[in-house]
Amino acid sequence: MVIDLRRCIGCNACTLACKQEHGTPEDIHFARVVTREVGTYPATKRTFLPVLCNHCQDAACVHVCPSGASYIRPDGIVLVDKEKCIGCRACAVACPYMNRHFIERGLLQNGYDGGSLSPLEAIKFAAFEEGTMIKCTFCAHRLDQGLEPACVVTCPTECRIFGDLEQKDGRLQQLIREYDPRPLLPECDTKPSVFYIED
Repeated sequence: MVIDLRRCIGCNACTLACKQEHGTPEDIHFARVVTREVGTYPATKRTFLPVLCNHCQDAACVHVCPSGASYIRPDGIVLVDKEKCIGCRACAVACPYMNRHFIERGLLQNGYDGGSLSPLEAIKFAAFEEGTMIKCTFCAHRLDQGLEPACVVTCPTECRIFGDLEQKDGRLQQLIREYDPRPLLPECDTKPSVFYIED
């Protein structure tokens, strides 16, 4: 994925689309937008940085997982097998991007309003297991159907561009050649699959 920071307006449509698609418990967001104010008055501006799992080729979270629950699919997507996850949270400590989330005991018992689960929450929460880790899946279930991730489809400015990094003549490779986008925290050498075009 390439994210064009020049086009991001900080609307959080990606956050909402992801939340609706995955139905994650309260306060767990796979797609977030970090907002900062920079400069000195009166020359200030707001900057927006959409963040998500970077689906690293050399994923630290996978290396430290003692149960083999964290793994990389053949297409490069990093996932968690909830049946194998023991909830030790080693992956959360290892991830330099802070994109691992633990489902605390009792978190799946109540809905967002604090009351009983709505029908939608009951369906979505059934996909999760208390005491385990969850994370962005690049909407693997959508990709398997030939669709793009929910955050990409929803972005009103099309600042998120999704595709196959290995496809030599694809749109991502064209953007990489033209703009030389950078990953977050390149010093961690995790070989992330998310790149950013800056101003």
